[in-house]
Amino acid sequence: MRTPVIDVAIVGAGPYGLSLAAHALDAGLDVRIFGRPMHAWERHMPRGMLLKSEPDASHLSDPARRYGLDAFHRHSYGDPVPVETFAAYGNWFRTRAVGGALEESEVTAVGLEDGLFALTLTSGEFVPARTAVLALGFLPFAHRPGSLAALPPEVSTHSSDHREPSAFAGRDVTVVGAGQSALETATLLAEAGASVRILARTGTLAWNDVPAEHRSMMSRIRAPRSALGSGWPSVAWSRLPGAVRYLPEAARSHIVRTTLGPAGSWWLRERFDRAVTVALATRLMAAEHRDGVRLHLRDATGTGTTVDTEHVIAATGYRVDVARIGILREDLRGAVASSGASPRLTRAFETSVPGLHLVGLAAAPTFGPAMRFVCGCHFAARRVTRELVNRLRGPSRTATKHI
Repeated sequence: MRTPVIDVAIVGAGPYGLSLAAHALDAGLDVRIFGRPMHAWERHMPRGMLLKSEPDASHLSDPARRYGLDAFHRHSYGDPVPVETFAAYGNWFRTRAVGGALEESEVTAVGLEDGLFALTLTSGEFVPARTAVLALGFLPFAHRPGSLAALPPEVSTHSSDHREPSAFAGRDVTVVGAGQSALETATLLAEAGASVRILARTGTLAWNDVPAEHRSMMSRIRAPRSALGSGWPSVAWSRLPGAVRYLPEAARSHIVRTTLGPAGSWWLRERFDRAVTVALATRLMAAEHRDGVRLHLRDATGTGTTVDTEHVIAATGYRVDVARIGILREDLRGAVASSGASPRLTRAFETSVPGLHLVGLAAAPTFGPAMRFVCGCHFAARRVTRELVNRLRGPSRTATKHI
């Protein structure tokens, strides 16, 4: 029996995939979303982690805005949200806004056959779709420094590889990085019984200020709040991602790189200071594996030193690269035009392959830093749904009334 062709296949069931599914279903499209809901949040973030994003910037998006985080989790101003709570919220959102449209089979490959997108599932099922949206999150883009390339995976991992800090109890661990992921990973490891050091190129660790709930009128004018933090630039990047796309590529790259740069949350600092050893202004030059791991370092004066450790964790962020979207078959991946390593996207998040869209972190080089965070879900879901409706149904006042 021939498998029915669906309108929209959404690959990935994290915040962006679930939000897009909620909007597309409300618009009357035939949608299936594939993947384990909130998988990366449940399995690739350390137990005990707290979200750096404020609760008011952590809502998934549904057209009527009935299923925001505040409808699931009551919080006081400035209270960080535990990752376990956020993952549970995503699953709660799924049951209410997406329902039976989600299939937990993973997609192993996406190709093009006879003008349709062809999805192959782990279940062995083949699903044809008129359009496809990849909401792959951050996992495909985990960045590991080249200086760690000589180490085998059993002694060198990325921060996204770990769920249980307690697995390192009693071991010597070196964390590379200076951002929230590095600082919180190191803290959780130390609190779980590991001996932990941070290696960072920066000469000083940055820490975010304690948020003030009540501010003067002048303070609010000088530095208004936004989902990306305080200040007029942050307001612009969070509220106008569509405008960011029209900036020169070099400007977009600078904005994405510098907005919300490496810094730790205010609520983490005391815990970190009492638990973690720090080596600042230190560059990791090379690493070798013998009985353990030996790291070759260079300080700000150019002096070389070595550190022996049992395990290295690279908390060095994520870099979007079309070549790393391994779920796309090689011919389809090669057809996705890019600027450098980043995909070229239209105003509707569409790649150079008609009907193929990318949302979430993969869209950050085009639409700016909001796409690095949950706060970008609403804009992406609305914009992509509008394009899908126009493509699949034609302009329709009925179909687009909630978009």
